[in-house]
Amino acid sequence: MNIKPLADRVLIKPAPAEEKIGGIFIPDTAKEKPLRGQVVAVGDGTKDEQMVLKEGDTVLYGKYAGTEIEVELDKYLIMRQSDVLAVIK
Repeated sequence: MNIKPLADRVLIKPAPAEEKIGGIFIPDTAKEKPLRGQVVAVGDGTKDEQMVLKEGDTVLYGKYAGTEIEVELDKYLIMRQSDVLAVIK
């Protein structure tokens, strides 16, 4: 993939939504949008904001954060670093 985010933006691959809960299958229309994902690419930051995220970080983000894009049939989110709520260690 040849996507390089600019400035303070990051590219995130969302975690897949859960297919079933305790033996009950969830239809596509009822699945919640995942709030967790893995950072795939990062920008260089800005002169005012240093890039603290790095490729491979697992992060939590807001429910409506970012812009969804599709590349080669895979879905990604591109958002500002400030839209990321936390890094999961």
